[in-house]
Amino acid sequence: MDVKVNREEMLPVLNRVVSVVERRQTLPILGNILLRGQGESLTVIGTDMEIEIRAGCRAEVIESGEATVPARKLGDICRSLAEGSEMRLKIGGERCVLTAGRGRYVLGTLPARDFPVMESILPDVAFELEGGVLKRILEKTAFAMAQQDVRYYLNGLFFEVDGSCVKAVATDGHRLACYEHPCSLGVTESRSVIVPFKTVNELRRQLSSATTPVQIEIAERLIRFVVGDTVSSSKLVDGRYPEYSRVIPTGLTKVAIADRDSLRKALARTAILSNEKYRGLRVTFEPGVLRLVAHNPEQEEAVEEMEVDYAGAATIVGFNVAYLSDLLGAVDSDKVEVHFDDGNSSSLWRGLDAAGETYVVMPMRL
Repeated sequence: MDVKVNREEMLPVLNRVVSVVERRQTLPILGNILLRGQGESLTVIGTDMEIEIRAGCRAEVIESGEATVPARKLGDICRSLAEGSEMRLKIGGERCVLTAGRGRYVLGTLPARDFPVMESILPDVAFELEGGVLKRILEKTAFAMAQQDVRYYLNGLFFEVDGSCVKAVATDGHRLACYEHPCSLGVTESRSVIVPFKTVNELRRQLSSATTPVQIEIAERLIRFVVGDTVSSSKLVDGRYPEYSRVIPTGLTKVAIADRDSLRKALARTAILSNEKYRGLRVTFEPGVLRLVAHNPEQEEAVEEMEVDYAGAATIVGFNVAYLSDLLGAVDSDKVEVHFDDGNSSSLWRGLDAAGETYVVMPMRL
C-alpha cells in the first residue's frame, strides 16, 4: 500500500478512531489500527472487540491495499507534524515507512488479515435522529450510568424507541436519570437495548460538534451509529434492564423550587469541606430557606443558605453532593423543583415544567 494524505485530513480521523483503542490489550493487534487505501480515500478502523470505529478521509492512493500499524504511535507522530504537512505512508513487508517533509519514521506492522473487523449487520430497526437531539438525550442521562458494577446491565444506557418518542435511562443503583424526547421516527414497533458505557462516551465525543443527522441501526446483538463519515458499531449489553419505573417515587407530598445556578454554586462551595470519601451533605428544607451543611474528619464545616420556594414542614435529607451537581448540570431550566417526603425516602428532581426529564436520588445516612 502506498498513500499520500494531508495531515489536516488525517488528524481528525485518527483522533476519532484511536480513542477506542485500549492502552493495554490482550491481543497485540488490538493496539493497532487498520489502514485501507482504495480509490481516492483512506479508511481507518480501530476496535477493542466490543466497539469498532471507522472513518475515512480524502487521499491520493498510489497503490491500494491494507495493513495495520500501531495506533497511538501513528497518532502521536501525526499530531507532532507541522500544520499542512503532506504525509506519505508506504507499507511493504512488515514495515510502514511514513515520510513528511524531511522526516522519516519506520513503524512495525501486523497482517491485516488478523485484524478483527466487526461483522456487517442486517438491522431490525433503522431510523434517523438529529445530532443535536441525540447529544441532548445523552447529556441528560449518561452521567448516571454505572462503570464497573457487577450488575453488568447497569454499565450502560437503556435506549428505547417507538413510533412517538425516544427514551433513555441510566442508573447506578443510587441515582437514576430518565429523559424522554417526543418525535416521529417512522418505527412501527418499540425496541429497547442497552448500549455499553464506553460506546455512549465515544458517541458523546463524536457529537460534540455534530449538527448533521445521525443514522441509527439496531440489530439483535449490535447497534450502529453513522455520524457524518464516522461509523461506530458496538455490541449490545446482553441482559435485562431493571424495571426502572418502579423506583421512580410517586405521591410525594413536599415540593421545593430553587434557582438552579444559585444551588449549583452553593453546592460547589459547600463540597470543598465535605468528606472526600463519602461526599455527604446535609440538606435542610425550611419555609423559604434551603440550608446546606458539610463536615469532614478534620472537624471542618461549611454552611450555606439560600432562598427557596417552600412552605412545608422542616425536613432534613442527606445527599451525595456529586449526584446533585451532576443532575443540576443536566437541567436546562433556570429553576429546579424537588419532590420529597422525608430523609429516608428517595427524592425526585427535574427542571421546572420539564416533564420529559426525571432524576431520582436516594438519600444518604450521615
